[in-house]
Amino acid sequence: MSTKDPKIVAIEHFFTAYADGDVAGIAEVLSADVAWTIPGHHPLSGTKHGIEEVRSFFEQLGKAGFQAEPLFLEANEEYVVDIHRGWSTQGVGQVDTMWALVWHFGPDGKVDRVVNLSGDQHRMDAFVWANFALAPLPDRLAQPTP
Repeated sequence: MSTKDPKIVAIEHFFTAYADGDVAGIAEVLSADVAWTIPGHHPLSGTKHGIEEVRSFFEQLGKAGFQAEPLFLEANEEYVVDIHRGWSTQGVGQVDTMWALVWHFGPDGKVDRVVNLSGDQHRMDAFVWANFALAPLPDRLAQPTP
């Protein structure tokens, strides 16, 4: 009898929470200082730092009715790789593509960094631009450093 790797159990918990729109459940899997990299050239791309930025990203995806269906999970000592189908149910120019995510687990047993890899980055870029506008200037500018 084999026991399921606890890292895979954590990622399955993440996907269940994601499907339920449970942002608190999503956060249970993540380190407080998680770094989550979203590929692309669009308003939602870039590395999100910390649970609040990651939660905000997923709240935005929720507005487009994004869904995810895990197809493959495999783990080693530090990583889980997942392949999943990701698609939108709302918005302009629906997107439906494959994603590969590389999840790294820190010493506390929580995910401390994730790198997303898109099966169709151009399509995702176009979808995000069609559905998520940038804030007008000067609201989108960072504050100057002292």
